Amino acid sequence: MTALHQSSSARFTGDANPYGGGDPYADYRTADFPFTQYANLADRQLGAGVIAANDEFFAQRENLLVPEPAEFDPEHFGHKGKIMDGWETRRRRGISAEHPWPTAEDHDWALVRLGAPGVIRGIVVDTAHFRGNYPQAVSIEGASVPGSPSPEELLGEDVKWTTVVPRTAVGGHAANGFEVTVEQRFTHLRVNQHPDGGIARLRVYGEVVPDPEWLTVLGTFDVVALENGGRVEDASNLFYSPATNTIQPGRSRKMDDGWETRRRRDQGNDWIRYGLAAQSQIRAIEIDTAYLKGNSAGWASVSVKDVDEDGAGEWTEILPRTRLQPDTNHRFVLPAPAVGTHARIDIFPDGGISRLRLFGSLTEQGAAGLAARHQELGG
Repeated sequence: MTALHQSSSARFTGDANPYGGGDPYADYRTADFPFTQYANLADRQLGAGVIAANDEFFAQRENLLVPEPAEFDPEHFGHKGKIMDGWETRRRRGISAEHPWPTAEDHDWALVRLGAPGVIRGIVVDTAHFRGNYPQAVSIEGASVPGSPSPEELLGEDVKWTTVVPRTAVGGHAANGFEVTVEQRFTHLRVNQHPDGGIARLRVYGEVVPDPEWLTVLGTFDVVALENGGRVEDASNLFYSPATNTIQPGRSRKMDDGWETRRRRDQGNDWIRYGLAAQSQIRAIEIDTAYLKGNSAGWASVSVKDVDEDGAGEWTEILPRTRLQPDTNHRFVLPAPAVGTHARIDIFPDGGISRLRLFGSLTEQGAAGLAARHQELGG
């Protein structure tokens, strides 16, 4: 893909050129957005879904959350017209021959349930392949609604919607990125396109903020799991796949559903550093190398650090360097609980793992801190 990369402050507006053949991504406009370091809260693997839309005449709303980049087949037509890999609505019209144009208030919308509630740091509205049929502008609102509300409940008058992205012009065949500064926990989004058109993909990057009551009821759970508020803070190498894969739900389903580094040619080793859901007592560890056969890590060690209010703390090894087998789930019961706020896995010398699980429970301090943050963010 030979995309046109620009700075993270780039704003793309206007039509892209008509498709002229060859690689459809050759003239795709994109940028390196710093907020993409966060997890995608609208990941289907986390349980996200597009639960309603007012119109999806040309292309289904569910395409918005497909994990792969949008595809384009110039010869693919159906009974309703050109089939696009995205969400596309029909053209809006005015009320009469004298007023054939849509009004400034006319727009289409889709309701998105986030896979994991959290604080949003940035959103990408991708209009790939929508060159002359993208919306003129988009706006996005967020709401925090407990439980599993229906579309009708979300559209009720008692639900408070907060503007996350104000109405902003976007460009066709482009990754339109928006930094979000609203410090609030959201469970659902309402994506508006003004007045109509098509969006290929939606990505919502942020920090998971779990329900502390749910974690308390669970008792023992995976304290580094993304859905429980764990996060990747840094990693030595992201050449083949993102480190966040290691804390996704479920077992890996294929090789690129884990974390794999490039081949080392020195005497170093690779590693990932994590933030836990909150201060926790860890009692057991799982290191899975599923689907990594000729490229799994040879050995691994796990350490934890208990960071105080001043950010200080020392790393303590809780699993010494241990031989790993390819395509295998390894389980270790710790001789005594290990208390920490952060964890680190070191693999030797390189290769990869598919999942890391740290089973334990919140300490009293961790539970209190998580509950305070949840309340502060309006959860």
